[in-house]
Parts: sequence; C-alpha cells; structure tokens
Amino acid sequence: MIRTLTMAGGIAGAVALSQFPEFSQQYMQRMSGAVDELRGVVVAFDLTATASGLTRQEALNRMQGDDFQEGLRDTIETSIQRYERLSSNLTALRSATPLERLGQFYRFSDTDLAQRTWDDFKPAVPVTTDGFIAAGIGFLAGWLGLGLLFGGLRRMLRRTGGYALPRT
Repeated sequence: MIRTLTMAGGIAGAVALSQFPEFSQQYMQRMSGAVDELRGVVVAFDLTATASGLTRQEALNRMQGDDFQEGLRDTIETSIQRYERLSSNLTALRSATPLERLGQFYRFSDTDLAQRTWDDFKPAVPVTTDGFIAAGIGFLAGWLGLGLLFGGLRRMLRRTGGYALPRT
C-alpha cells in the first residue's frame, strides 16, 4: 500500500512539475507586457520631473498637500517599485533556461500576474526535453517526499508501540 501511495505521489509530482516550463513561459510573456506598460508610466513621470528641473524623488516629495496628490504619489511610487522589481526579475528569467527558472521560483512572486496566468493556463502533455526533465524532478520529489513521510511515520509508530504500517 505504501509503495502504491509513494508511486502515486511521484506521478502527481511529475504531472504537476512537468507543466512548469510552459507556465513559466506564459508568466514571462505577461511579465514582459507589464514591464512595457509600466515603463511608459515611469519614463513619462521622469521626463515630466526632469522638464521641471526635479529628480524623481524631488517630484514625488512635492506631491503632497491634499488627498488627491498624495494618492497619486502613492500610485506612482507603487508603479515605479513594481516596474523595477518586474524588470529585474524578467531580465534574470530571460537569461535562464526553463530548468534554471525552476530554481528561481521566487521570481514568480507577482500574485496578480501569477493569478492571471493561472486563470488562462491550460495544462498539456510536455513534449520538450525541459518538460520531461521537470516531470522527472517532480516524480522524484513526490516519490521521495511521500516515502520519507511514510518511513518516518512507520518508525515513530514502532517506537511508541502503536500500530505498525504494513509493508507492501
């Protein structure tokens, strides 16, 4: 029974992780669009500040006094920060192979982009080398993870004199 469950865990891990190369590609396409869109906002703001003889920070500091100006300043600051974060992540992900992106999962942290990518994502059978390798990594992770969990439970139950899980 335990072997069957660990095999099922391995298969589930393989199926899930085999989708990562395509999901990461679609996420990066959305990220690229967001970076392009935000770049326009940031460049326009910086040009306006420069034309007024101000740095970006000086222009942001001047945007205070009433709720509208402060709200606009907060929106622009958020847009600038998001642009810089997404731009940095996109640059790093573009230079990585699909399997290297797997090790950089933290760069997929924009929840809005991830949710919109997931909403449109359609799982498919992986037919690329990267998809097969990701599936293999997922299988090993699922199989080992459940195997270690069940092995630990078995040892714990034996030590406490509790019910011993059967070997199959």
